[in-house]
Amino acid sequence: MNSVFIIVIALLVVVLGYRYYSAFIAAKILALDDRRTTPAHTMKDGTNYDPTNKFVLFGHHFAAISGAGPLIGPVLAAQFGFAPGLIWMLLGAVIAGGVHDFMILMASVRRKGRSLAEIARHEVSPLAGAIASVAILIIIIVALSGLGLAVVNALRESAWGTFTIGMTIPIALFVGLWMYRLRKGRIAEASVIGVIGVFAAVIFGNAVAHSSLAGLFTLSREGIVLALAAYGFIASVLPVWLLLCPRDYLSSYLKIITILALIVGVFVVHPNLKMPAFTPFVHGGGPIIPGKVFPFLFITIACGAISGFHALVSTGTTPKMISKESDSRFIGYGAMVVESIVSVIALIAACSLYPGDYFAINVPPEVYANLHMHTQNLAALSQQVGENVVGRTGGAVSLAVGFAQIFSGLPGMQKLMSYWYHFAIMFEALFILTTIDAGTRVARFLVQEFGGRVYKPLARTDWLPGTLLATSVVVFGWGYFIWTGNISTIWPMFGTANQLLAGVALAIVTACIINSGKARYVWVSLVPLAFVGVTTLYAGWRNIFDNFRPLLSQAGQRSVGVVNITMTGIIMVCLVIIVIETVRRCYKVLVRGQYTVQGKPVLASAPDFKPPDYGEA
Repeated sequence: MNSVFIIVIALLVVVLGYRYYSAFIAAKILALDDRRTTPAHTMKDGTNYDPTNKFVLFGHHFAAISGAGPLIGPVLAAQFGFAPGLIWMLLGAVIAGGVHDFMILMASVRRKGRSLAEIARHEVSPLAGAIASVAILIIIIVALSGLGLAVVNALRESAWGTFTIGMTIPIALFVGLWMYRLRKGRIAEASVIGVIGVFAAVIFGNAVAHSSLAGLFTLSREGIVLALAAYGFIASVLPVWLLLCPRDYLSSYLKIITILALIVGVFVVHPNLKMPAFTPFVHGGGPIIPGKVFPFLFITIACGAISGFHALVSTGTTPKMISKESDSRFIGYGAMVVESIVSVIALIAACSLYPGDYFAINVPPEVYANLHMHTQNLAALSQQVGENVVGRTGGAVSLAVGFAQIFSGLPGMQKLMSYWYHFAIMFEALFILTTIDAGTRVARFLVQEFGGRVYKPLARTDWLPGTLLATSVVVFGWGYFIWTGNISTIWPMFGTANQLLAGVALAIVTACIINSGKARYVWVSLVPLAFVGVTTLYAGWRNIFDNFRPLLSQAGQRSVGVVNITMTGIIMVCLVIIVIETVRRCYKVLVRGQYTVQGKPVLASAPDFKPPDYGEA
């Protein structure tokens, strides 16, 4: 199939979804009101709470939610063919993902930027809040490990890639100082400086890789893991204006420009999809993602359709920087549907490879030998990009090759494929690192919030010892999983955990709708909750018995199997408990007429009773 047709359909679907469905939610359920003062103003501290230009904040939010998921998930799911993933990404983003992100973001904005667990405690029940804290902490660690693994596999033993990514850190620091201190408010100037710096890093990366400095940037798998952990720790502790916001702003718009360029490239080059619409692996037995297309497609492609990780960002850093309520639609729903387009582009890039080449890149050579496939263009691709791409599992490398093929197909670009390949690697790594820094910070907030119940100073985000301790716990957690895991064990667990968290967030959103007296609109969250909940619980069950239990009998993998089974089981139980608590809450409101207003139960029959606004129960 020609890829131009797919791009046109995808753009039409997301534009219509944003224009009409998100407007319906904003007006009928959330009742956005710019006369309300947001916590970014009332609690401004210059470190975590800070009113931010909506375009800059869109950049941060988009960068934070669009980690490896919208890129890697569709590439891995291409083993099923292009049709299943395409349908899920478009329908999921409009009906489920955008609803999830937008509505949980507004719930947090109206609760002074509180975390998902705190919202659950007020909107559902104290038990739901406690259970959500446990589930979220496990899920965010698993999610960050799944995202981080992709960048580790892409950058190991690659001096060019490591140098380019490393240089984006001082560039972002300089951009932050320029925007907030040296030339305050001069966003356009900072943008130009940052973009020039990033492209210069890509170009000079080739010279560094062929110089005496190459050894400094040629890191082993373990070296990349340690460097990633160090970065995550430092980025989570520094003030948001210094590294997090400028880096996310810079990388986000670089990503958007790149995606727009890829869309143009698709129209110009119009590559044909060489992967069939459906492959025999829809029935199971795939070498990349174990299991059948149902339910494993829906946990493999998460961020491009609906992702629970987004709820952590939407109740973490972003609500603390929303300047006015109307910005939340553009940032919450808008960023989600843009991410869906990113996923469609990733799917096109992967499926433009010949199936034999695609599988040769994405599975180990010994596994590929048993597939009885033949490569068609692999040797030429390795020569053109300047690196051996055989057996580079994880999805990142095959995606970069697909991107490079599209760009090098443009007029005058035929001889620049190696540069485009390493640009694509940087592009992917930027997606991931911006999620690592924002995700680690969000998890740190949660650990401090939870720990503050035991020792009150821990809850203070401005108390340095508590910040350092909480960050260390989070970084050690996700670093351990990257160190000990691989794509076949981490990604299925990441996908399951991620979608279970989406179920938790949708359950909380459902309670918010009921609590605000708008039960007639509850279908908006209830439909995606039912689908995501049932599908992911079934996928978790299959993961435990089909993928994780066999690890118990493998030498050196027993501990990994035990941890994977335990954590997946805990998260599944947490979702079930929270759904039950949500049902109980809805019963109290709809049957007994018992609402909660400012934390106190109030009967609907009370004189002059008015249900609380959305998110303020």
